[in-house]
Amino acid sequence: MPAKKQSTPKRSSKKLPAQTSVVATPVTLFDRVVRILEQARANVVRAVNSEMVLANWLVGREIVQAIQGGEERAEYGRQVIKDLSDKLTGRYGRGHSETNLKYFRLFYQTYADRAPMVRPLHGSDTATASIGHKACDVLDDLALAVAREKSLDGFSPALSWSHYRTLLGVENRNERLFYEIEAERDHWSVPQLERQIHTCLFARLLKSKDKAGVLALASKGQEVVRPVDAIKHPYVLDFLDLPESPALHESALETAIVGKLQPFLLELGKGFAFVDRQHRVETESQHFYIDLVFYNYLLKCFVLIDLKIKKLTHQDIGQMDMYVRMFDELRRGAGDNPTVGLILCAEKDEVMVQYSVLKGSQQLFASKYMTCLPSEEELRREIERERRVIEERGAAGQSKRSQ
Repeated sequence: MPAKKQSTPKRSSKKLPAQTSVVATPVTLFDRVVRILEQARANVVRAVNSEMVLANWLVGREIVQAIQGGEERAEYGRQVIKDLSDKLTGRYGRGHSETNLKYFRLFYQTYADRAPMVRPLHGSDTATASIGHKACDVLDDLALAVAREKSLDGFSPALSWSHYRTLLGVENRNERLFYEIEAERDHWSVPQLERQIHTCLFARLLKSKDKAGVLALASKGQEVVRPVDAIKHPYVLDFLDLPESPALHESALETAIVGKLQPFLLELGKGFAFVDRQHRVETESQHFYIDLVFYNYLLKCFVLIDLKIKKLTHQDIGQMDMYVRMFDELRRGAGDNPTVGLILCAEKDEVMVQYSVLKGSQQLFASKYMTCLPSEEELRREIERERRVIEERGAAGQSKRSQ
């Protein structure tokens, strides 16, 4: 079984960081004052954001009620908004264009079931132009179940009007609730929220989830309990800005990831921390290098990532299986759960996956990566193909067990 074998170390042997005692630095008067002022500024920003969000919701409600109380014609509605825009602009200046007022109306219509108040922030343990895609076809009755499951009073003080305006582009209610929860909990900026929507994060996390799984994502957000909960299909690495070249080497892909570690961690998902690259593990006669090592503090385990720029092979699977076993024996600590191995490859052979140790494994996974941001339709097709394969694999296993 081929492996990454080196006769001369590529770098010096590197142990994983050990726990060391740290001498606490005294907190100065300046430090304490800075903390107070920074917290005050953050509170002011949240208060301003909250007031603007509530004001826009209330304005939208007034517009909807005014139009509903008049003539039921599109021309009448447009004239109402134009007249209001002209008067508000004359009094307050910019910020009250017809386009903005239409967004306020849509905001109220989308969130008409919310009470006009600011709700508390989610605890850490709690469950623009139109982006409008339907990443997954879910039944409308799930939306009603979500409303019963989750209190929908008010809006998050952690999200600005720009966040909510972005969320308006998500047509499916369950998706929209999921992105709202995740944006609040993980402190996504507006560009980060836009990227997660454009790359169909909701659908990539669904995999083969049933209705209950969809409901859980929409009411609690992503919960990482098992290794499979943290795995996406596919991974979108467009932020690496890699040239489309057949001469691309795995070392170049690895270097690009380390150079863009922050967006890569965002793409990996919850709980990941970078540990090492080209991490050496050795036996009495050989040493091997693991491309990337991470630790997931939610799963309490190490995650090994092997990068493959070509189609997945059985040698790749066997190599990762060996890495995980070696890492468990040589590096895993007493409080760590079993190590997880993830092969990121340019292309997967599902037949090979079906007849390899990847099938049904709780520790070994393989996912396709995409270095260019695909179109919505391309990404949706890829997600649906992956879900179909997983469902067929599960159905085949169930049929075999019943025989």
